[in-house]
Amino acid sequence: MNAGSRRRFLMQSGQLAAAAFASPWLSRSVPANPLGKPIGIQLYTVNGPMQEEPAGTLKKLRKIGFGVVESAGFGNLSAKQFRRLLDDAGLVCPSAHLSFDPDNLGAAFDDAHALGATYATSGSLDALVKAANPAAALEKRAMSLDEAKRTAELASRIGTAAKRAGLQYVYHNHAREFADQGGTISYDVLLRETDPELVKFEVDCGWMIFAGHDPVAYFNKYPNRFPLIHVKDFLPESDRKSGQMLGAELGRGVVDYKPIFAAAAKAGLQHCFAEQEGPFSRMNQLQAAQVDYDYLHSLG
Repeated sequence: MNAGSRRRFLMQSGQLAAAAFASPWLSRSVPANPLGKPIGIQLYTVNGPMQEEPAGTLKKLRKIGFGVVESAGFGNLSAKQFRRLLDDAGLVCPSAHLSFDPDNLGAAFDDAHALGATYATSGSLDALVKAANPAAALEKRAMSLDEAKRTAELASRIGTAAKRAGLQYVYHNHAREFADQGGTISYDVLLRETDPELVKFEVDCGWMIFAGHDPVAYFNKYPNRFPLIHVKDFLPESDRKSGQMLGAELGRGVVDYKPIFAAAAKAGLQHCFAEQEGPFSRMNQLQAAQVDYDYLHSLG
């Protein structure tokens, strides 16, 4: 089955579940959640309100029901100042998305410690890989095998330093890691060429499915590599060829998360974070966060 066929299969199976979860009794009739732990949110989902009123936004997220957040920068605040806002809101931050400077990794690790985080997490490392290898041509929409190897080397370096600092480094994917390079997937290179103890992965399930791959297959094949996941949905009209992903509130798009959570839990999942891509045309970001929480709260 090629990538396009896999994606269509995953979307079609997910649409049935999405329709069922759109019913009015969704939100508060089932007092359960996928992991039996506080439900998390990636703060990028509410980036607008966070920029305008971080303290109030964090308190609103706690009122919705979220107990855990994953940071996405600190705005104009220091990590220590941001930690005080989290404490005031009654939230914890086990995973911090950080900006890494390969020549001064300690600064990012200090921020993670200030937040009380266990996981020092990055998004794409492509800018750092490019900076270290200016002659290398990096494709915007596809990670080459050469870039995957260079990324694995950098991730290993960060992971080694993170362990010395008492932290766990985690790499977060987008869609470009799943380009088929002559029968080899660049994401698989990242997994194979990094030490399982030094480099863990945060599966962004929405991006992985959008790229035509099944998170369940990865959880089954690589147990204990995925302590974190982003729970993300997208609309059917998202255009894979152009690379345009249109975000949807959880349960209102095309992804069925029940089998994903079942497999992830067996593979050692520790935290899940709701995250939504834009545009937020159907409701504002905090309203979307409420829908996302209700969906995750309904999964038991």
